[in-house]
Amino acid sequence: MSIELKGVVKTKDAETHIYETNLKLLKGGFNVLLGTTLSGKTTLMRLMAGLEKPTQGEVWFNEENVTGMAVQKRSVSMVYQAFVNYPSHSVYDNIASPLKVAGVSKSEIKKRVESIADLLKLTPMLNRMPAELSGGQQQRTALARALVKNAELVLLDEPLANLDYKLREELRDELPKLFAGSGATVVYATSEPMEALMLGGHTATLHEGRVIQYGETAEIYRSPNNLTSATVFSHPPINTTKVIKKGNELFIQDISCCKIDGGLKNLADGDYILGVRPHHLTPFSTDENAVRVKGVVKVTEISGSDSVIHIIFGDCSWVSESHGIHPYKVGETIDLFMNINQCLLFDVQGDLIPV
Repeated sequence: MSIELKGVVKTKDAETHIYETNLKLLKGGFNVLLGTTLSGKTTLMRLMAGLEKPTQGEVWFNEENVTGMAVQKRSVSMVYQAFVNYPSHSVYDNIASPLKVAGVSKSEIKKRVESIADLLKLTPMLNRMPAELSGGQQQRTALARALVKNAELVLLDEPLANLDYKLREELRDELPKLFAGSGATVVYATSEPMEALMLGGHTATLHEGRVIQYGETAEIYRSPNNLTSATVFSHPPINTTKVIKKGNELFIQDISCCKIDGGLKNLADGDYILGVRPHHLTPFSTDENAVRVKGVVKVTEISGSDSVIHIIFGDCSWVSESHGIHPYKVGETIDLFMNINQCLLFDVQGDLIPV
């Protein structure tokens, strides 16, 4: 099963929601749509499902042009962030409903419903009505109904957002395993970069209705093809600043920050943009050649055993994310450190420079 968008555009009321998009998702694999709210994730999914028709372009499903084909005629399931269940049906009947419509035998329905209910920890609730469930339990019911169908295309629109932390972590680990070997093409939308990394598979980064990059998730994280893709795939936001290369030195805000070697030495002198992920900017030096960054503390956040430190660095607002408790005071001037070899370098147009 494959899903491909060919020159797809979607406009509504003279406003473009999806700019021209050509995208072929990994067949029978796990695909993540990563982007902020209003980046176009849900619209792309609705186009794939057949719930909306593209303004122009074509949607291909299993090597067949299905543009305009009704969703009922497609082997597709979709789960939204906001749970949707039949209020007059028990949890068991909610989950079983697509199987009953498909004419599956009662014995097979029972087997499949009980199996998926066990996975999603719904077994004790099978005889309850949706109104008797918590929000998380209702979302699990909606998720179970989509999974039990064994559709060839499964669209999951931030389906874990309303679940408690522990169950969300468990399902992030279980979902890719659940679909492995099923032959289904799975598309999972999220606004959380770390969730995309945990799910693995392949990822498409989205920004303002445009697909910026598509490829293996870990590879896109390590080597985004431009600053926009790197920004989408970073939380807290990636730190950036203008740098100038002169000879074998790199200058940040007119201050020589380090000597450079390797591939950087072959770069033409001039202006570039340096990208530093927050977890590569730390309160302690991790390398003898680490670059020192001096900044004024604006905000500190302690989360469990991690610290997030917001600083003013020249004319930039930067963020450090590191393990350990670092209770700096607001207004304090501190030193942070970064390894230049862990940073990303972009040209002034924002395209990645491989080094």
